[in-house]
Amino acid sequence: MTFLGLRESSGSNRIIVPQGIALSSEKFINGRVATNITLPEDPKDNAAHILLGFSSWESRCLFVGLSGTGPAYVLLEHLPGIGWREIGKAGSGANLKGNCPYKVELALDGHRLTFYVNGIKVLDQILSGPLGREQLGLHALGEGPISFSQVKAVGQPYSAFVVMQFTEQFNDLYDDVIRPVCEGLEINAYRASDIYRPGAILQDILHGLDESYVVIADVTPPNPNVFYELGYSHALKKPVILLAERNTTLPFDISGYRVIFYDNTIGGKSAVEADLRRHLTSILGE
Repeated sequence: MTFLGLRESSGSNRIIVPQGIALSSEKFINGRVATNITLPEDPKDNAAHILLGFSSWESRCLFVGLSGTGPAYVLLEHLPGIGWREIGKAGSGANLKGNCPYKVELALDGHRLTFYVNGIKVLDQILSGPLGREQLGLHALGEGPISFSQVKAVGQPYSAFVVMQFTEQFNDLYDDVIRPVCEGLEINAYRASDIYRPGAILQDILHGLDESYVVIADVTPPNPNVFYELGYSHALKKPVILLAERNTTLPFDISGYRVIFYDNTIGGKSAVEADLRRHLTSILGE
């Protein structure tokens, strides 16, 4: 696929820089996208991006790719009524070579976007909010020609990070209710105790929150760690499902949020399963 990008005049002594978008019919929200990009012999004033979350110019979307002017590797956010905003950059566009294919790949895991060029990680950004499940595409800007080849997108299962106190009662809720419900919806549910690697546990928790699509938090006991992680999730504007045992007194800060209240009984198990399934289905369907 080649963008020719012939420059045109607006008829008012103002030069319009051509741009083009090629959209896929596939909706993309989580996974990997790769392509080979070849910029023109003189890359200056040319750019090529992978486009995420596009429905129209009246919605938020992201552009990740190469630029022959300014930074070589860029992550741009387009906001309706505002325009372009640079939220990630690296390298110098002056170092990019024309007529030379660059293998680019992005990984989107929850709120974490990572961008690789020729196998080297050049950008690693935590997004300020979730993207909508909208169209995936390619974007080119400049006089061209700009070529895209071997475009490939692979979606990955959603993940849910579970925040709760590590005691027997909540372990049972996790093992008997939360994890089976998530698995039934093809969601990978995990919590900090499921992560086995060296390093600080706080970093594991923050990575889990960053890279999950949804957070499930049990706020029954007033646990400081749980509320710290809940606050971090809210700051990321991440979808959060709150659980609490019936008759729990909620702190004022979260008392206005919708909560799934459950009874810690055999009969209460089926009710919380059904409620959790409905909430997750609603979030995945947005």
